[in-house]
Amino acid sequence: MPRKPRCRWIGSYPDHWSFSPDEAAEGEPIIMSLDEYETIRLLDREGMTQEQCAGQMGVARTTVTAIYDSARRKLAEALVDGRRLVLRGGNYRLGDQRTEDIPEKGMKAMRIAAAYENGEVFQHFGHSEQFKLYDVEGGRITSEQVVSTNGSGHGALASFLKAASVDALICGGIGMGAQQALSEAGIKLYAGVTGSADAAANALASGKLEYDPNARCDHHGEGHECGHHHGENHECGHHHGEALDCGHEEGDEGCRRHHDGAKECGHHHGDEGCRRHHGG
Repeated sequence: MPRKPRCRWIGSYPDHWSFSPDEAAEGEPIIMSLDEYETIRLLDREGMTQEQCAGQMGVARTTVTAIYDSARRKLAEALVDGRRLVLRGGNYRLGDQRTEDIPEKGMKAMRIAAAYENGEVFQHFGHSEQFKLYDVEGGRITSEQVVSTNGSGHGALASFLKAASVDALICGGIGMGAQQALSEAGIKLYAGVTGSADAAANALASGKLEYDPNARCDHHGEGHECGHHHGENHECGHHHGEALDCGHEEGDEGCRRHHDGAKECGHHHGDEGCRRHHGG
């Protein structure tokens, strides 16, 4: 029986998840896994050597070489053939997101996060400086905590929420890239919410929250659709148990089915070993 591949460490979720030519893309999209993307980021963007990259990702240098070669081939196909490139899945674990001050979630608890500012639901997810976390059991909130985020940008924020074992996010406006990051993290999105964060969390806990699944905040245009004025320019699921920090289907020892509860995994896990999200 072939040995299952190890999960590879990645720094955080990307901010951008798909890339297309200006004209109509040709053929089926090319899927690049997040561990493949990470080798491109570390080797080509950050200028690391393959030895340094291997140390960062927690794998052998020969593994980095193989992942990097696959990623470069996919980039070449996308550029030369004019095909859409999509980032998704892979054998990965998220790196340290500095969530050690956040208590572990109970096995039967649902953890809600609200983008938070001065008691209200913050209307611009990508610039959230705080989240308020609510643990829910039996339809009622059992604990609350306001936490500071560890950076801006929806990739970093989604990574932080994933590491904090968040199951659902309440926010105002949110861009498509952030929605893709939250979907990859397995976090259910409740967007287009305004007013008191506590009231929204209580409404969600009781199954009565009104939200807009089409709410968006267009970061790169002059206008936006987040319902609040932010100046001229600016910029997710399903319920989960506790999470491991892995990519999708299976993790090394310690990965188990995501809905059975684990520690910081991505979407779907078996009892042991990570395997590729879209492979066997």
